[in-house]
Amino acid sequence: MKFKKSQTLQEIANLISAEPIGNANFKILGINEIHVVEKGDIVFVDHPKYYDKALQSKATTILINKKVDCPEGKALLISDDPFRDFNKITTHFNPFIASKTTISESAVIGEGTVVQPNVFIGNNVTIGKDCLIHPNVTIYDHTVIGNNVTIHANTVLGADAFYYKNRSTGFDKLISGGRVVLKDHVDLGASCTIDKGVTGDTTIGEGTKIDNQVHVGHDTIIGEKCLIASQTGIAGCVIIEDEVTIWGQVGTNSGITIGKGAVILGQTGVTKSVSGGKSYFGTPISESREKLKELATIKRIIKEREA
Repeated sequence: MKFKKSQTLQEIANLISAEPIGNANFKILGINEIHVVEKGDIVFVDHPKYYDKALQSKATTILINKKVDCPEGKALLISDDPFRDFNKITTHFNPFIASKTTISESAVIGEGTVVQPNVFIGNNVTIGKDCLIHPNVTIYDHTVIGNNVTIHANTVLGADAFYYKNRSTGFDKLISGGRVVLKDHVDLGASCTIDKGVTGDTTIGEGTKIDNQVHVGHDTIIGEKCLIASQTGIAGCVIIEDEVTIWGQVGTNSGITIGKGAVILGQTGVTKSVSGGKSYFGTPISESREKLKELATIKRIIKEREA
């Protein structure tokens, strides 16, 4: 999430009551999670296991709960609770604004687009030309939709990320400040749910077609010309490259990559990253031919024991 104008290290420190380490005028351009950080971003870290990863990332300001040596060319913000303060920054620069109408006055809707009754379109949504939005679709703030997109009834774009910190008082939510972006010629079936990014974009690439009742988690990137069948659940921070086919009732772990042209057969659990151009099946996932050989071998062994 980029700020509308750059901030200084001291300004952010004052906002969250953190201790700055570095030049008070050090420029900060936005905030992001570790997997999408860029130069000028703040990243937060609150566990020793990830200190080095955060300090060595592309982020140039690190919001951290321990005093450490500041890497050259970077700045630190020392906080007793980086998770809490990251939420403060998100809320300050991207506050929730309640809608007053079913279709926001700030929404931009392209020529030839049809919006059926009972559709909700939030603040600062952009919808391209020649789209068809069916009844009861909900499109949260800041969503971006390309041209020639079809979205079927009851689909929800832009719900919050499923991201919580377990505290003694209960689960503390990481506030989502990202977006959903649909490229041109995307089709979404009925009752799909596409969560917004925590700080970046959940993106569905050009020409991808998604069946009914599919869930896509926060910050996931789906490539071009993919086919995803019904009742599939895709976790957060997944990368699905171009021309992947995913059949029904597939589930994935977070943070994995599915390579270009891969085929994931129905009811597979994608527990790890897989290469492109191959077919996969089963839980834990294996190449489909190997998995079928394993099952045939097990069946033969059982028959031999019963004989």
